[in-house]
Amino acid sequence: MAGRQVSALIRLTVQAGQAKAAAPVGPALGQHRLNIMAFCKDFNARTQHIKSDVPMSVIVTAYKDNSFEFTIKSPSVSYFLKKAAGLQLGSRKPGHQLVGQVTMKHIYEIAKIKQTDPLSQYLSLEAICKSIMGTARSMGIEVVHELQK
Repeated sequence: MAGRQVSALIRLTVQAGQAKAAAPVGPALGQHRLNIMAFCKDFNARTQHIKSDVPMSVIVTAYKDNSFEFTIKSPSVSYFLKKAAGLQLGSRKPGHQLVGQVTMKHIYEIAKIKQTDPLSQYLSLEAICKSIMGTARSMGIEVVHELQK
């Protein structure tokens, strides 16, 4: 394992349990001569417990011997914020136009999910929450203590 040379890092966003040989997966992996069907089968098996419309971030490490490994990350913060606020899109004029609200409880729950990501596991929950609140602001979503009826 230690002697394998990496030929590429491929970043993809694929719906949970929906990996197919078609775009974006096929062309991205095919140009590095990777086994597309093996990736699809493995990815779909590893994401079958997640709702099928959830976009998952995947980082595929391609090796020179045409083998590969991949890491699945949780969906983006903006995906979770839009879901929590019930939005399709963020604000066109963030900072000037508010398009929705989320509560601190939403922020905390998103942070708990993001904490499982490989790059976030060393961050404190507070640091992840602050980052998520910044993303919410940049999308025109207000963070409130509780939602007004």
